[in-house]
Amino acid sequence: MKLIDISMTLNDATPPWPGDEPFRYELTASMEETGTVNVGTHKGSNHIGTHVDAPFHYDTDGLKMAEIPVERFMGEALVLNMEGKKTITRKDLEAFEFEGVSKLLFRSTSWEDRTQFPESYTFIGEDVGPYLKEQGIDLIGVDTPSVDPETSKTLSAHHSLYNSDVLILESIVLDHVAPGRYELMAFPLKMDQADGSPVRAVLRQI
Repeated sequence: MKLIDISMTLNDATPPWPGDEPFRYELTASMEETGTVNVGTHKGSNHIGTHVDAPFHYDTDGLKMAEIPVERFMGEALVLNMEGKKTITRKDLEAFEFEGVSKLLFRSTSWEDRTQFPESYTFIGEDVGPYLKEQGIDLIGVDTPSVDPETSKTLSAHHSLYNSDVLILESIVLDHVAPGRYELMAFPLKMDQADGSPVRAVLRQI
């Protein structure tokens, strides 16, 4: 069984959303101090690196992280090549076959330097959510920081996907992944009050 890691590495160079909490790891007790173990602590935004959004992120009455059924984060996924697209729309998807697939991952390669927050990147059109609901898709993944542009105040893609019951996985890494079908596993932490969670996202070739 071959697994493909599609997660960003979390370290001091991982760029947060502008103005958000960066990732930090600190060794709070060393083996020299304890005599037995190293112990560390970490902090950072729930939306740092590869992560999933809980509906509570953009709806005060939406589900929080621990309330989402765990099976929503695993299933057969289709990786689609969307290089060169500024916006991914329904028209871009109508030629593809989604039978047997519940997850859709967009490979745009528009975030080239993962140590810097991108000045621009591919985002999702608001007509995508309803179309994916028709096709039985319940989660999408993007290789960008967000499904909406950084400057968006309406979050039209977030809300379109939310209204279509499509979960959002952001900041995956697909440069090394060929288009095709895989099994996706991207489990969040079971945090009661959280608006999102970092994940270790992995594909299994099938």
